[in-house]
Amino acid sequence: MSNKKKKKLTLTQQEYQAFAKTLEPKRPVIANCLKAFLIGGIICTIGQGLQWMFIKYFDFTQVTAGNPTVAVLILISTLLTGFGVYDHIAQFAGAGTAVPVTGFANTVASAAIEHRSEGYVLGVGGNMFKLAGSVIAFGVFSAFVVTLFKITLKALGGI
Repeated sequence: MSNKKKKKLTLTQQEYQAFAKTLEPKRPVIANCLKAFLIGGIICTIGQGLQWMFIKYFDFTQVTAGNPTVAVLILISTLLTGFGVYDHIAQFAGAGTAVPVTGFANTVASAAIEHRSEGYVLGVGGNMFKLAGSVIAFGVFSAFVVTLFKITLKALGGI
């Protein structure tokens, strides 16, 4: 019940709540945390390996290797989502697949795939950023605020 605080439960309802709690399966919190940590760590290790590869074999610097690394992670995540593999990984790992870049790419790609039957413009284009739109808007606004803060500090001689 969503309004437990407003409404007092009768004795029968209280007994039922207690009985239902005894039958509720216990969640394996420790196992879920370990799986999320493991898969999230593997995703980040792959990203670090890609960055190392761009630095070693393509003569990128530490700073410039970030952009192609992110692009490759987005591509891999989108392909895995399209082939239905990312969903199985997410089912196993839970929050471990919510690493920002891969989780964001999965969200956008899965929304596009889900609405492709409605057409490219109204289906894919219109629904692709429904879930991700708030993230994009918040990111743009945050960048604006940080830039204003940095310009203000620079004008005051702080940076």
